[in-house]
Amino acid sequence: MPAGLKATSSTVSIGFTVSEAVPNTFAQTQVDLNLSPLDREVFVVQAIDLTCGPADAIAGVDTSMNGSVTSTRQTAVATLADSNCLAIALNQIRAAGFVDGGVGFSQTAGESPNTLLEYIGIIATNDFFVQTQGTNNLVAHSMTGKLYGYRATASADVFAALVQSEVLSA
Repeated sequence: MPAGLKATSSTVSIGFTVSEAVPNTFAQTQVDLNLSPLDREVFVVQAIDLTCGPADAIAGVDTSMNGSVTSTRQTAVATLADSNCLAIALNQIRAAGFVDGGVGFSQTAGESPNTLLEYIGIIATNDFFVQTQGTNNLVAHSMTGKLYGYRATASADVFAALVQSEVLSA
């Protein structure tokens, strides 16, 4: 258990999905955690499982589907270098220069944290955000996933520091 926190629930899973309205356009969904700021409630993220839609296999064209989960609103799909990014998923097809559909590559991060980690992130505000965007696809795609964690209450100083850090690093 992280210092300054006291668990108030067992592990819960929260499912989500985000879909592009039009191919290759940024899409974002806000997922409400129903946390109580008056009780200094936070959500301790233990793991995230992401399934990013497949990129289209188009002869001679590189395509991709990218997705991320963050604790703050974004204007583009986040990377692990972003301070509020909890997980990413990438499905890419490298076909430039090929006469067929090319070769597919997948990358995920944060799906199953190292067993030495107590948690992969703490969400101190009331919601988290899920983003996706494709590149060079012919049809719109989506990303689905589950976020696993538990509710906890924080001491006043820890809660203030977590909220300030999350909001200021947005």
